[in-house]
This record gives sequence, C-alpha cells and structure tokens, in this order.
Amino acid sequence: MPHWLRNQLMKAFLTRDSRQIRLLNDCWYFYRTHNFHVNSEVDSN
Repeated sequence: MPHWLRNQLMKAFLTRDSRQIRLLNDCWYFYRTHNFHVNSEVDSN
C-alpha cells in the first residue's frame, strides 16, 4: 500500500470520517486490482 494512502487512511480513521474511509478503501481495491492486472501482463510477456 502506498505511503500516501496509509497516511490518509490513518487520518480518516482518527477523525472517524466514514465517507473518506470508504472512498480510500475503494481507491485501494482499484489500485490493487489494477496493479495485479498490469503485473500479470508483464509476467506473461
């Protein structure tokens, strides 16, 4: 997980900003899924 995302998640949890937590969680799953597909394509070539 990128450092900037960890920092933002920590801040959102500390301030109990559930909307921000959901948004950042969605960003993390998108980032993780996207990087998985990119890495799979690189490995298969």
